[in-house]
Amino acid sequence: MKPFEKCPVCGGELQDKQVEKLIRSGGNTVALKVNAEVCLHCGERLYAEDVVKSFEKIRSKLQKQEFSHFRTLGQSFTVESNWPNKSIQPTR
Repeated sequence: MKPFEKCPVCGGELQDKQVEKLIRSGGNTVALKVNAEVCLHCGERLYAEDVVKSFEKIRSKLQKQEFSHFRTLGQSFTVESNWPNKSIQPTR
């Protein structure tokens, strides 16, 4: 039995889907695909308890800069602080 039959946020219908999840910590990001219950009305995502524990473990490894079990996908950038449009600022 599922923990929720309807979305706990809006009461909408839930459907099993594979979604992309981004986990950020320590200035690093991990992108992964994961199964979730997704509300067809509001888009809320519900994850299994063991999946949430894995997210926490990944976040902790990123914070400690422990990159075992991770594969490099590319590079990330932010703008420099002297970007001409002052409405746009660097993230760190």
